Amino acid sequence: MDWLTDPWQFEFMQRALLAGALVALACSVVGAFVVIKGLAFLTDAVAHTSLAGAAIAFLAGGGSILISLGAAVAAGLTAVGVSALTRARLREDTAIGILFAALFAFGILLISRARNYTLELSSFLVGNILTVPTEDIIVMAILSIVVVVVMAIFYREMLFVAYDPTMAAAAGVPVALVQTGLMVLVALAAVAAFRLVGVALVMAMLVATAATAALVVRRVPLIMLVGAVFGVLSVVIGLYASFHADVASGPAIVVTSALFFLIVFTLSPRGLAPSLRRIFGT
Repeated sequence: MDWLTDPWQFEFMQRALLAGALVALACSVVGAFVVIKGLAFLTDAVAHTSLAGAAIAFLAGGGSILISLGAAVAAGLTAVGVSALTRARLREDTAIGILFAALFAFGILLISRARNYTLELSSFLVGNILTVPTEDIIVMAILSIVVVVVMAIFYREMLFVAYDPTMAAAAGVPVALVQTGLMVLVALAAVAAFRLVGVALVMAMLVATAATAALVVRRVPLIMLVGAVFGVLSVVIGLYASFHADVASGPAIVVTSALFFLIVFTLSPRGLAPSLRRIFGT
């Protein structure tokens, strides 16, 4: 019994759990649309390009709040930039690839000027939920609330555009604006997760849990809800692994979410289960 309760006696573990739950909520809300629209590459891009904004704030001597705000600005500008370049007749994957590489490299270039370059870069890339300060939790809470509220207000428009943009345009929905708004929400959720698991692992937080939920339920609101449950469970199990096995917390959370997906994918009627039944004749 002590094995279960010991971690939560420490304040840093309690803060980590709260931060993880906030990120799981934000990621599950936009993650459903990331899976439906196939925006995983965009998610990876905005997560990595947020490093540029974080690096600028860091070198300017900013604290946790300014670093998160810098990351949010860079990620948001990336989302808007991708949308603008796409409307200018550039392929979306090409636009993402250009901005991804340029801004990520620029972020590393800036951080390389720091005296403890390797240590700082490592913390940005893989995060450290166990040392998350109260200021970061406040930023995560604000970003999560913004994502949830905006999604709730414009949910119907975003769902309409996600499934049938042509019909949505004919019905008078500003498709380009809605698509750009969705990209910005993805960017904000990525920044919320950035301080938790680092820029290298954000995509897994946004994609894995939503993809797992999509194998269990079909309706988008349920995908959001079930995705949040899988996300929180991944955080809890990852924190247990980090505390008892002395492993990095961010990667432990991501590996847990990936294992959830593999298990559900193997057993789900929409995954490997039908093929396995045919192979084994059951």
